[in-house]
Amino acid sequence: MRAETDMKEIIERIIKIEQEQKRRKERDFLSNYNSGEVKHLKQIEFHKCKKRNRWVFGGNRSGKTECGAVEAIYMARGIHPYRENRKNVFGWVVSLSQQVQRDVAQAKILHYLNPSWIVDITMSSGKKESAEYGVIDQIMIRNVFGGVSVIGFKSCDQGREKFQGSSLDFVWFDEEPPRDVYEECKMRVFDKKGDIFGTMTPLKGLTFIYDEIYLNRGNSKEVWYEFMEWGDNPYLDKEEIESLSASLSEDQTESRRYGRFKEASGLVYPEFDENVHVIDPFPVPSEWQDTLSIDPGLQNPLSCHWYAVDYDDTVYVVAEHFEAGKDVSYHAQRIKEISEKLNWKKKNGKIEALIDSAANQRTLSGVKSVSELFFDHGIAVNPNVNKDMFSGIQTVKSYFKGNGKPRIYIFRNCVNLIRELKSYFWGDDDVPKKKDDHALDEMRYYLMSKPKNTPKKKEKTMIEKDKERLYRQVLNGRRRGK
Repeated sequence: MRAETDMKEIIERIIKIEQEQKRRKERDFLSNYNSGEVKHLKQIEFHKCKKRNRWVFGGNRSGKTECGAVEAIYMARGIHPYRENRKNVFGWVVSLSQQVQRDVAQAKILHYLNPSWIVDITMSSGKKESAEYGVIDQIMIRNVFGGVSVIGFKSCDQGREKFQGSSLDFVWFDEEPPRDVYEECKMRVFDKKGDIFGTMTPLKGLTFIYDEIYLNRGNSKEVWYEFMEWGDNPYLDKEEIESLSASLSEDQTESRRYGRFKEASGLVYPEFDENVHVIDPFPVPSEWQDTLSIDPGLQNPLSCHWYAVDYDDTVYVVAEHFEAGKDVSYHAQRIKEISEKLNWKKKNGKIEALIDSAANQRTLSGVKSVSELFFDHGIAVNPNVNKDMFSGIQTVKSYFKGNGKPRIYIFRNCVNLIRELKSYFWGDDDVPKKKDDHALDEMRYYLMSKPKNTPKKKEKTMIEKDKERLYRQVLNGRRRGK
């Protein structure tokens, strides 16, 4: 009997060990990077290159940013598979702004960096317990040679002076920096014979990077580059590539798919046509009601819209709350008042809404997050939204273009959303200008989080069919201006 008990305990311990090993393997994204049967060959070429000034010119979603993040961690950990490794490495990750740092380069570093390797994190803003929601200043990383390496984060909007003084082993530019920042960083790696590598989508035209790297006018033997496009990324399926390609203009395709040097400017959503996509309000059937989406703000405007979906999977933006300088209590009350007028359905006594994941941060009082405060006031917010900027923009474009007819209509009373759509322009960086985009952000969150395939609905009764026919007659009449 004792032997059976011992054997049972041994088997349970083995199962626990196997489960822990599986959990660690699944979490170790760095080990899984290009280690499977499917390989991103151009990423491998980047890591193999021994040149000290390497660049990837790639379209969005081509896999270029992963190159930079993994290269930085390889060097900091001292585990680079193709280079001589060092102890106590010090490097910088340079982004265009702190917001872009948090959402792109910093997020990629944290994704591939196993938490057990982190010695400490210092923050520029936010709490290190939830570092992904704040802005990181430095990450101290355990080097395999027994030392501690440092990955520091910088943003170009800090100005050239903030890049002086340090002696670095590497600098990773996530997108193209201003020339003065680039030149200053070249000096930072000079005495250590360190590396510069950049990953970017060339949207600024024929800039100094075009001259110095692509044309290599200085004839440097240390310069290397490659182009990446969607077809090079084995993790993008063909249907996704076709969908993204269909949403781009010919001018945008060159830079945003192929990563080629070409000017891109103008409206982000030229597909939006106020005469087509804006319609007069009409009573929305309760079964069409889907959810709300919120982009929170205190001094900045809080934007909230109500979204409905008909039987053909067409989206309707039916109501709007848009106001600045108010607290959560006020916004929650206004949201409930509008929902009551719309007879909007609830779940477990609360109104459901999507919200920017930044709402999970603690407020200045440090007691509760914005998400928790909304919940306390009767709004059940879900912060698990997809914030990928490029894919989100392409998804919004696909809804406006549709497939023969639009897949989204906006009620005329949503004046702020309509205004933002008409004044949303590309900036100088690989992102739209960060101005008047609160409503557009939460619309993007909604469309990105919405299931691609609507579940098959049960057979409608004759009464439901008649009701649907009458609503369509009214809607078609309003679209024709009758």
